[in-house]
Amino acid sequence: MKVVLMEPLGISAETLDALADTLRAGGHEFEAYDSFSADPEELIRRAGDADVLMVANHPLPGEVIRADANLKFVSVAFVGIDHVDTEACREKGVRISNTGGYCSDAVAELAVGLALDCLRNITACDSAVAAGAGKGNLAGHELAGKTVGIIGTGAIGCRTAEIFKAFRCRLIGYSRSARPEAEALGIERMPLAEVMRQADIVTIHTPLTPDTKGLIGAEEIGAMKPGAILINTSRGPVVDTDALAAALREGKIKAGIDVYEKDPPLPEGHPLLTAPNVVRTPHVGFDTRESIDRRAEMAFENVTAWISGYPVRVML
Repeated sequence: MKVVLMEPLGISAETLDALADTLRAGGHEFEAYDSFSADPEELIRRAGDADVLMVANHPLPGEVIRADANLKFVSVAFVGIDHVDTEACREKGVRISNTGGYCSDAVAELAVGLALDCLRNITACDSAVAAGAGKGNLAGHELAGKTVGIIGTGAIGCRTAEIFKAFRCRLIGYSRSARPEAEALGIERMPLAEVMRQADIVTIHTPLTPDTKGLIGAEEIGAMKPGAILINTSRGPVVDTDALAAALREGKIKAGIDVYEKDPPLPEGHPLLTAPNVVRTPHVGFDTRESIDRRAEMAFENVTAWISGYPVRVML
């Protein structure tokens, strides 16, 4: 089998070599590229006649998938696969596995961190001290006892709930189906509108699909309590950016945002660049030293498992 890693995985050369050796030891050919490319022609050249392509979070267009006559499997070193043309994969019978779970701790910890920043004004307090000022009116609120609404109770949502539970928060949640793991944590499942109405903190952990795009719009944001906090570490388009920015400017809610329509740097004039009452991070939720190494290990495991005939983490 010929395996091509289409983009870097953010790991050391030594780690990459060690992981690649598991493939080479089985008699497979492995090739890796150490730069990103969004040019379809360049991606077609890189893919060549590979049986297996490995990608991270950059797009894998349909024209690249269709041009590779030998392609049979794609290993995605990321939680979502919305950046891969799944329709083209279906046409060719190409299977896809992802690395779901690699960053559950990382994303959950950032979500809780953003909530704490919003509650205790940590970023604002830092700015005040740096400016030579005192605490002024920066007194905050405690996390203990707050009602936390979990939107999407998959692996990351449940891990986030688990951490909030340690702070003695009440847990409520919205998901399309009941999950035993969520029930075990004590997450009370209810309609989305009710979660938005009751929660002091709403934290979003749903994948981006046609059904979830714009899931949190003006109506949902308008239902939130005055002073409530909206955290988004999932995908930017799940939330209506204009509706969120309007609510922030009105001072009705606060927000902690790690994801946008496209990764930062954000274009000039983006509504969240100048909105008040928001803590912004540049899509770093998944990005810890531990999670990136874990992601690479899982991406290679996907390949070896598929080759052996026992695929894991299959998404398509």
